[in-house]
Amino acid sequence: MQFEYNLSGKWLELLKEIAPNVTRAAVLRDPGISAGIGQFAVIQTAAPAIGIDVRPINVREAAEIERGVTAFARVANGGLVVTASPWTTVHRELIARLAATNKLPSVGPIRSFVESGSLVSYGANFEDQYRRAGLRLAF
Repeated sequence: MQFEYNLSGKWLELLKEIAPNVTRAAVLRDPGISAGIGQFAVIQTAAPAIGIDVRPINVREAAEIERGVTAFARVANGGLVVTASPWTTVHRELIARLAATNKLPSVGPIRSFVESGSLVSYGANFEDQYRRAGLRLAF
C-alpha cells in the first residue's frame, strides 16, 4: 500500500508541473474506502510544500461529483486530482467532461482516464502487469 500512497503526492506534484498557475486542487476521492482516506491524507500532507490548497470531493454519485466540481470551478486557478477507486473509474468520463467544461487541468490514476478525456495520468500500467504475470506463470 505504501507505493499507492507515494503516487498520491506525485499526482499533486504533476498537476503543479503541468499547470504552474494552479493554487487550488479538488481531490476526487471515495471516503468509503481506506485507500480514499489515505490517498487524500497524503495529498493533504504534500500540498503546503507544493503551494496548493486541497479540498475533497466525494465520488459515489454522479450528481455529487457534478455539484462539487462545478462549485469548485467558480474560483480561478483550480485543478483536479482524481484518486484511484472503483467509483472514480466508473465516473471517469463524467469527471473528464467536467474538467474540460470547467477548464480544470486534471491528473488521473490510470491511462483509461486520459482515454476518456482527462489531461494526464500517472500510475501503474495494470495491463502490462497482468501480461507479465501471465508470462511468468506460463514458464
